[in-house]
Amino acid sequence: MVGPLVQLRNFRHLLAIAALTVGLAACQTAGMNGTAEFDKNAGAADNIASLNQVIAQNPNDANAYNIRGTAYGRSAQYDLAIQDFTRAISLNPNFHQAYANRALIYKKINNPQQALADYNRSIMINPSYDIALIGRGDLFRTQGDMGRAVSDYNQAIVAKTRDPRAYYYRGLIFQQQRNHSQAIEDFTYALSLDASNSDAFNARGLSYLAQNDMKGALGDFSNAVRLDRENYRAWANQGLALEKERDYSRAYDSFQRAKILNSNYQPAIDGMDRTRKLRYGKS
Repeated sequence: MVGPLVQLRNFRHLLAIAALTVGLAACQTAGMNGTAEFDKNAGAADNIASLNQVIAQNPNDANAYNIRGTAYGRSAQYDLAIQDFTRAISLNPNFHQAYANRALIYKKINNPQQALADYNRSIMINPSYDIALIGRGDLFRTQGDMGRAVSDYNQAIVAKTRDPRAYYYRGLIFQQQRNHSQAIEDFTYALSLDASNSDAFNARGLSYLAQNDMKGALGDFSNAVRLDRENYRAWANQGLALEKERDYSRAYDSFQRAKILNSNYQPAIDGMDRTRKLRYGKS
């Protein structure tokens, strides 16, 4: 017969393994493509099986349900994820991470009202929880409520978040408001936290372009397409910058590349039309 102390040690060992395997608390990643995506590999069947064993040994552990909910979310099993986060919250009503995780699932399944309610609850429990602040800010931003979005990003930044999305998303709003200097500052800081994101380089390049800083724009668009060869928007923007530099041959090639990647992308089609003859020195 296995004694209680041995059972406790086994449970803690399994929970530690599960936590290392799928990641603690939040489902969100630092991706800056406009939506928080899941790492589907983290929700593999063997990981979930390990978490099932953890929960079977201690069915009243709120953290175990939160971790398994994260795994279900990352593997796009959203109904099961919501069930686990709800169970975690019922066991620990002040579990702010579980509220934020469930909010993200509600965003994924296009239920913004429930997502907002959960983000509000998470922030009420922990006003400096950056994951919930950034998630709620993104919800406001996609709904067009830029004032409240910026307020949430500001609050996350004051809380010293290391999540680049707070700066990237705020930069997008500044860019939309034609405050390109502030936008560039935010995109630059976001890239200092994550220099691998093509969209952030593309966004900063657009603000450089708006300021007629062609060297900065071309450098950023080049980095964007280097990091993501499928980024048709960055290819088209590179074409626009080259067109402004009167390098029509390379501009045409960039527009053409964008159109190959997305045959319906109108800026690429228009750019090809404008530069088709000019690349041969003809008007």
